[in-house]
Amino acid sequence: MKWGKYTTIVGLTFLLFISIITFSSYNQLNTIKSTLLHMQEAVQSNVSENTNESAEDTEEKNSISNHVENNVDGNGNRSIDNSIENNIDSNGENEIDNNIKNNIEVNVDVSISNNIKNNVKSNEQENSSTDSEKSSSSNNNSNKNSENQNNNDEKKNEKQQNFPELVWGVDSASVTTEEMCACVEENFGTPSVWGRYLGTKEDVSKGISKEEAQLIHNKGAKVLLIFNHFTEAIGYEKGKTEANEAIRLAENLGVPEDVAIFADIEPSYPVDSAFINGWYDVISASPYKPGIYGIFDSEKALVTAFNAAAKNNENIKKNTYIWTAAPNIGVTTEANAPEYKPESPEGSLTAGWQYGIDAKACNIDTNLFKGEILKVLW
Repeated sequence: MKWGKYTTIVGLTFLLFISIITFSSYNQLNTIKSTLLHMQEAVQSNVSENTNESAEDTEEKNSISNHVENNVDGNGNRSIDNSIENNIDSNGENEIDNNIKNNIEVNVDVSISNNIKNNVKSNEQENSSTDSEKSSSSNNNSNKNSENQNNNDEKKNEKQQNFPELVWGVDSASVTTEEMCACVEENFGTPSVWGRYLGTKEDVSKGISKEEAQLIHNKGAKVLLIFNHFTEAIGYEKGKTEANEAIRLAENLGVPEDVAIFADIEPSYPVDSAFINGWYDVISASPYKPGIYGIFDSEKALVTAFNAAAKNNENIKKNTYIWTAAPNIGVTTEANAPEYKPESPEGSLTAGWQYGIDAKACNIDTNLFKGEILKVLW
């Protein structure tokens, strides 16, 4: 009995020892499993991050480096999946370095899968076409800049010239052609100034083109630019809006700097000083010079509005070119032009007088201008 008692105690002790070992191993395996799960999440997160950062769309040299290291030490089944995908849309040189290092020290089965995929797309042919277009655009801009530079040089030379006291000219809402030039020369004279409109206004006037301007220049005349795309001249913002549109049209034609643009304020249009202030502020801040056309009869609303605008800004009277249609004494030939006696606001920069309108032949009006206006004409 005594020996049996000892045997029982030893057996129970052994069972207790085995239980402790088993429980400890179980906890260790759970710890390793948890560690591996966290590691797998970290690896997947790292791979996902590398995938996003490796997607490039650039024309410069690309250098991509992906490094993934897995350190596993423990007991149990292991499954590790490393996936790297690099998507590159590039025209430049690419360098890709994918490095995966797995350090495994376990006493069980391990399954490892490393997948690397590089997708590289080149747009060299497409970019070749784009570069060609850029080159063409660059050449066009270069030619345009050269043309504008030549025009500006001509304007500078004109400023140094001695102009005649007065010059005769015409203006017309019709397109200038060889036939029209011949009509004017045969019936009226040889104009030094030819007034034409910026942009077409439906059923009112045809806009001038570059080719037409060149024809006028070839005939020895300068172009006086008229802007008439409004029917009321009310409000400061309205004045600014119309001025910006006039500038846009002039720039599209390649009109050089320091050329005057005349706002056409017809006698039937309502007008106030705010419009004139807006027109002046925008045009005077641009490469161009502000001008106004209208019937500057002392009893007209235009004169009242102009004087009020000049009171708000004294530079308006000094720097705005006035082309007045008052008084109207009728169309004449160049040889029979009247004595220069225009009506305009006192102290204003009066540059021209449209003394006769609606000629029966050639669809023109006749004008006299101070010779110095030639320096602000195109």
